[in-house]
Amino acid sequence: MSRRVISVLIFGLVGAGLLVALGLWQLQRLAWKEAVLAEISARIEAAPVGLPDVFDRDADRYLPVRVEGRFAGDPVRVLVSMQGAGPGYRVITPFESAGQRIMVDRGFLAEGVAMPDAPDGEITLVGNLHWPDEVDGFTPAPDLGRNIWYARDVDALAAHLSAEPVLVIARELSVSDAPLTPLPVTIEGIPNNHLGYAIQWFGLALVWLGMTAFLLWRITRRSV
Repeated sequence: MSRRVISVLIFGLVGAGLLVALGLWQLQRLAWKEAVLAEISARIEAAPVGLPDVFDRDADRYLPVRVEGRFAGDPVRVLVSMQGAGPGYRVITPFESAGQRIMVDRGFLAEGVAMPDAPDGEITLVGNLHWPDEVDGFTPAPDLGRNIWYARDVDALAAHLSAEPVLVIARELSVSDAPLTPLPVTIEGIPNNHLGYAIQWFGLALVWLGMTAFLLWRITRRSV
């Protein structure tokens, strides 16, 4: 066996081995991410509790809560698009409960539908605390004249609505809030692409081995 054949064979096997190792690493990441998502899902669906006295954005993220109080203040609209319904808005309204003024994401309002008044009087709502990370360098500034925001920027919304930087994503209300449709917190928006990455690495390994085999075939053909 010639040195060239040996060098190509070694290079091909080492390269394929590295690509397979990357695919196996992505499978490990997949198992880790699925465990994390299962933990988050269990937390989202746990029995609701009262609002904490002090909020911790990391420890309280996705915390299910039951809140009693009343809507108090004008709502804002956050532009979104919902599958099957098209463009529309998330409606966020200040909510007063036991001396705390927080914000409630009441749900989805289809584009072209008039903004409904918030339910009157004392109500009970169940939802999850959340601090969405939706703002980046490309997010436009809110159009205050048209009452349109382009992301749920909790701090900016709280300053605008004179509320604490605390957002409850409503899951259930004790009264009807039609025509709004609740958009409760789920794990669907949390990316988990590790399986796709693993398949790509394994696919590249197969291509690498195929190219190596083809090159070896060319070399042996020329040496005949």
